[in-house]
Amino acid sequence: MASEIAIHLNLSQGEFDLSVNLALPSSGITVVFGRSGSGKTTLLRAVAGLEKSAHGDLTVAGDVWQSQHQFLPAHKRPLGYVFQEASLFEHLTVEQNLQYAAKRTRAAQPLMGEAAQQHIIELLDIQSLMGRYSAQLSGGERQRVAIARALFTQPQLLLLDEPLASLDFSRKQEVLGYLERLRSEIKIPVIYVTHSTEELVRLADYVVVLEQGQVKSQGELQEVLADQKVLADISHEPFSLLRGSVVESLEPGLSCIDAGGITLRLPQQSLIIGDAVRIRLNAKDISIALSKAADSSILNILPCQIEAIESLG
Repeated sequence: MASEIAIHLNLSQGEFDLSVNLALPSSGITVVFGRSGSGKTTLLRAVAGLEKSAHGDLTVAGDVWQSQHQFLPAHKRPLGYVFQEASLFEHLTVEQNLQYAAKRTRAAQPLMGEAAQQHIIELLDIQSLMGRYSAQLSGGERQRVAIARALFTQPQLLLLDEPLASLDFSRKQEVLGYLERLRSEIKIPVIYVTHSTEELVRLADYVVVLEQGQVKSQGELQEVLADQKVLADISHEPFSLLRGSVVESLEPGLSCIDAGGITLRLPQQSLIIGDAVRIRLNAKDISIALSKAADSSILNILPCQIEAIESLG
């Protein structure tokens, strides 16, 4: 793994201590996961330079943001930060919010070109919102605009602090879809804080699990999920994660998925051939039989062999 984000930070706040030693990838989405009070937001704020009592070392893309002899203030760190509540300027339209951000690009960096701006606008599907004010937007729309505004500053690193926490289920699903698109289109690293298992599974390329200010586990998504003890902390329901791609559209409303040599049929209407997918298999949805089921409504029946049995206690 090419690592361009090195975080060695320590911070004490009353009875809480944060101590992390992380080597994060230079692309994709790193999800920082943990229960409330585990230090997720504190870590993000320390990376952003908003926690001046944090001491240690922080290097991003070869640039030293913090060391024993240097502390780059928050406004000089080339990052974008999106909070739980979209903090848009209410007296400005969406377009004016975006242009305000674009003009705050670092002096040494040229302003983002019109084509690049339009690409972000289209990715987040906010073309129709450009003339509206914040009060005229839904919660999901505000968060999409907040993400676009952060990207308009041309950051080296994008920080997202539980951006879906205040949204209802339907709005959350809507924004998750746009974040999945961003992951494949935007080539800057993202650190994403959440305590939602669904967001972790759908978005993460790399995972950091925090517990009481300490790193309990870190690694590639499927590597972390393979540890049953860590998985038990992440989800009350045991599950496995498969990656695959759509190879065929079937009727009615079925997609055929190639998941590493395993062919699965899934009831999905919106997928097209070539789409990359992640398949979450909950333990409660798996049946094991010694003989092939007949006259069943089960879509996927696969031959398999049990290799190990592990007690979860």
